[in-house]
Amino acid sequence: MENIRLKQAQNLIEKTAGRNKEEFKLKDPQAGHIDSKKFENVFESIIPAEDFLYRSLPNHNLSKEEAEKFTRYLLLARENIDSILSDFKVIEKKEEEIDINKITSKYLFITTKNNFKKLLKKLGVDVQRIIVSGVPLKVEDMKKINPKIPDAALKGIGKKVEHVNNDIQRKNSSLNPEKIFVLAEDDVTGNLLGQRAKEEYNAIIYLDNQLKDLTDEGLINLIENN
Repeated sequence: MENIRLKQAQNLIEKTAGRNKEEFKLKDPQAGHIDSKKFENVFESIIPAEDFLYRSLPNHNLSKEEAEKFTRYLLLARENIDSILSDFKVIEKKEEEIDINKITSKYLFITTKNNFKKLLKKLGVDVQRIIVSGVPLKVEDMKKINPKIPDAALKGIGKKVEHVNNDIQRKNSSLNPEKIFVLAEDDVTGNLLGQRAKEEYNAIIYLDNQLKDLTDEGLINLIENN
């Protein structure tokens, strides 16, 4: 019975994919490891997609804009499902090069450390679209980061704060990004930067203590889901 269902599934996929048997074939699953992150990503895409089922009641019709969002979630889920299936040798692994530079070409990124700038650059983000803010966007926030900081030191920091804000405003004007993302660790500095950036520039905040482990897929999911 299981073999029959596998054949039925293969025939259905062949028809929907527009491929013939020579081009596409489901193979017998092999022993392997479940990538829990990919599995989680499937549900992270399916759950918001499911919302459209209830929002579109009673006829389930979607506008063009809604359809674009709905199908985007399904494609993200499919990408992770295909990847899991390929891990178990059921389908051939698709070797597709992800053009992060193109995907991120409409955005501006603000982060707190040069290490995170290097990471984004390594993933493929244009360095011109990355701003490192080693200081908060408001001078008074330094007191929250370091309550013992001398007032005299705040004058020098004030110059740096002004420089960072000028840099953000200049790039916001010249690059005209659709969105601004703050990527930082979930600490006092990251939270203050995110809070001010949201107030001043309507930025989207992503705080993660494992930011150093961010992958191209994780960056794409972040963009697609915001």
